[in-house]
Amino acid sequence: GGYADAHLAGMDAAALDAFEALLAEDDHDLYQWVTGQAAPPARLALLIEKLAVRTDG
Repeated sequence: GGYADAHLAGMDAAALDAFEALLAEDDHDLYQWVTGQAAPPARLALLIEKLAVRTDG
């Protein structure tokens, strides 16, 4: 998708691991985290924040 196309090439190993972990999460949980309806797990919080900012504008 758009986020991956724009950011994957510049990610370090830790960021790639977090992105891969994010892809394994349940879609319902992802939706709640990105929309702010629920707090994401700490290990994914920064990535979720970046995704949420991208979807806002």
